[in-house]
Amino acid sequence: MAAKKKTQQRNGFRINEYIVYPAHGVGKIVSIEEQEVAGAKLELFVIDFEQDKMTLRVPTAKSESVGMRKLSGEDLIRKSLTTLKGKPRVRRTMWSRRAQEYEAKINSGDLIAIAEVVRDLYRAESQPEQSYSERQLYEQALDRMSREVAAVERLDEQGAVQKITGILSKSASALRKAVAEEDAAKEEAA
Repeated sequence: MAAKKKTQQRNGFRINEYIVYPAHGVGKIVSIEEQEVAGAKLELFVIDFEQDKMTLRVPTAKSESVGMRKLSGEDLIRKSLTTLKGKPRVRRTMWSRRAQEYEAKINSGDLIAIAEVVRDLYRAESQPEQSYSERQLYEQALDRMSREVAAVERLDEQGAVQKITGILSKSASALRKAVAEEDAAKEEAA
């Protein structure tokens, strides 16, 4: 009996490739295996999320419907970092509703949406303290974004976090300076 050749690739995904799984972030496909579940043979991607010490098995046929995708390209990474430079948009709705919207953006797997959450929830040293739930969502979004930036730009995760927070602090101080100049101009005009 000949040994069955192990599958190396399926649906455009390969073993040892980093991917993004929307609900968990960046993981690495460690193998593609076949298992019997309830009498039916099922082919599965085995994905390792090292930081979370978690292994996920995703049926290869469901990879698209669950939103599993390849890492973003360098253009999308650049666009997400540019998103961080924008003015934070904080809607004046109840926190619980905003928190749900932020959570949905984080779990969408969309890097731009995650960058918007990071930007909107970022607090500079001089700004008021965040609530516990705001800080939790900010850290979750920052973690998802930094893992993908690190994987694409071949940085360690700490380097990616520093890159992101550096952009945020520069844009926050530029924004404060612009507001101060605008206020000074209004006082002069009055």
